[in-house]
Amino acid sequence: MSESLPAAPPTGRLPVVDMARGAALVAMFAYHFTWDLAHFGYIAPDVPFTPQMRLFSHAIACAFLFIAGASLVLAQRRPFGWSGYWRRIAIVGGAAALVTAASLFLFPDAPILFGVLHCITAASLLALPFLFLPWPAAIAAAVLAAALPAFVAAPAFDGPWRDWTGLGAALPMSNDFRPLLPWAAALLAGVGAMAFALPRGGRALLARVSGSSPPARALAFGGRHSLLVYLVHQPVFFGLLAASVWAFGIPGGPADERPFRASCERQCADAGSAEPVCAAACGCAAQAMKRVNLWDKLMRNELDEGERAVLAEIARVCVGKAKRSN
Repeated sequence: MSESLPAAPPTGRLPVVDMARGAALVAMFAYHFTWDLAHFGYIAPDVPFTPQMRLFSHAIACAFLFIAGASLVLAQRRPFGWSGYWRRIAIVGGAAALVTAASLFLFPDAPILFGVLHCITAASLLALPFLFLPWPAAIAAAVLAAALPAFVAAPAFDGPWRDWTGLGAALPMSNDFRPLLPWAAALLAGVGAMAFALPRGGRALLARVSGSSPPARALAFGGRHSLLVYLVHQPVFFGLLAASVWAFGIPGGPADERPFRASCERQCADAGSAEPVCAAACGCAAQAMKRVNLWDKLMRNELDEGERAVLAEIARVCVGKAKRSN
């Protein structure tokens, strides 16, 4: 049997794990609020998609997945707690379904069909055998999961029902896309790391962090209720910013977008669309081109044939979205 299932009875929650999850929540707040500010036009729309911010978002996702994997090991005892395991899967999977439903309503053109909660659910299922195997098996699986997309990616895996694998050749339009591969690697690494640590005094070492200070207690509280906080925080941010837009108006577009928007709006109006539709559609197109890292090439008029097809699809989606909103 595996070293990952300790024979000792549980000794209660480890504050340091809740604190780590709470710290990941704080980082997530910072990223999502930046994304929301860009969405509502308060900052340049490409800010959340700069290499630095992309790296920040990847680090946050890795942290949540790693902690989820470590928690899977911490939660299990001999005999295996099947009821607790399936309850965890059902709760996180249900929360993922709520996120998808909300995104289909708010962002029908870029819904969240496989975000971080979906990935945690699927990767937790993938990790099940490794809860019974020695820790090197989980680490080897993590390495394989991280490397596989680089060698197996192919257009055959593109499409709404296959994108979740992470083996497709194209990225889907989504506001949060964390496919099973390579992201399951972080959760499997958490399983392997905790399975290695527990038989070697890892629980006692982690328990030394008491978390008695007010900031630590606040982080631990957030970590204990991380799923609820995750589901609630974006509606709160969106509500506050939407109220601000309603009260003070929509900010103008960034300076670097003005020539593109002016030209785009003229072409849109010449095609017979109303002015509000054209303004909204062209702003949407500018943001989308920045999101897919084609803005600079567009400004230099260096788009190739495939990239122009991407622009045409973005324009079609943005016009449809603008017409529905106006």
